[in-house]
Amino acid sequence: MGWRGILGFEYGIVQAPLGPDISGPELVAAVANAGGLGLLRCPDWEAPDYVRELIRKTRTLTDKPFGIGVVLAFPYEENVKAILDEKVAVLQVYWGDCPRELVVEAHNASVKVVPQVGSIEAARQAIDVGVDGIIVQGREAGGHVIGQEGLISLLPRVVDLVGDKDIPIIAAGGIVDSRGYVAAMALGARGVCLGTRFLATLESYAHPLYKKRLIEMEKTEYTNIFGRARWPNAPQRVLQTPFFNDWKSIPDDENELNQPVIGHSTIHGKEVVIRKLAGSIPNLTATGDIESMAMYAGQGVGLIHDIIPAGEVVMQLVEGAQILIEKLTV
Repeated sequence: MGWRGILGFEYGIVQAPLGPDISGPELVAAVANAGGLGLLRCPDWEAPDYVRELIRKTRTLTDKPFGIGVVLAFPYEENVKAILDEKVAVLQVYWGDCPRELVVEAHNASVKVVPQVGSIEAARQAIDVGVDGIIVQGREAGGHVIGQEGLISLLPRVVDLVGDKDIPIIAAGGIVDSRGYVAAMALGARGVCLGTRFLATLESYAHPLYKKRLIEMEKTEYTNIFGRARWPNAPQRVLQTPFFNDWKSIPDDENELNQPVIGHSTIHGKEVVIRKLAGSIPNLTATGDIESMAMYAGQGVGLIHDIIPAGEVVMQLVEGAQILIEKLTV
């Protein structure tokens, strides 16, 4: 049935590469140990030695395969060389066309390539360069959102485009429980990719206050007010916090560069100053005015009511999907 594994993994559950460093070794290993595909998040700057350490640390916590996500909008060539040298199972790429040369290099290293796309055109390009799977992201997703279409309309179009090619389609955007998983399978997906649900887990490297807000709040909004200078034209979906509601109508020429410092953080081993309207979400090391920092979340956040182990999330999804499918086939 549809809950069976994809890309060589036991289950069709993918934990999104949560930036900037929220999906660290502990979270990824917990997902991998439960049979899912956990994805580390690569730094947005060249740091190949650090990337190697990140991968090797994860391997001390699990003997199962896992992957790492790379944002193509930032420098990545040296990081990718380190990733391929380490031969992780999956290289996930996002925010830019996946180069054919990258796919060839990855395949030569026995690494599978899975881009995340937000349009039918991007899906077609990914198929043409020979990727191993495709994550289809709907506008419901939290964090940076590359497309404008909702998942329920985009997903089946990509499934039809792939046809009988052996390229598993993975649904992303607003999915947090087994009902969303089964709905995605009904639309043709063979797996699901979850971000916000795994953000709200014990192993996630998110700040405790951020996790608390995830289970307290229900409303999100699609916006572009955070991180405009660092990552232009990269809209995001965020929690409607009091800070966001106060600042969501700022002029288009405003950005974080002319804002005061509101905190500090250590991200991938690098000391970072956080200004108001910066795009960095608060990780465990963040200090300062946490309430005024960006808090990304998908539209399914209102269905999250607890902070639980990541392995439990995987099993709830799988077992819940099995029960729902059995009910539907009676």
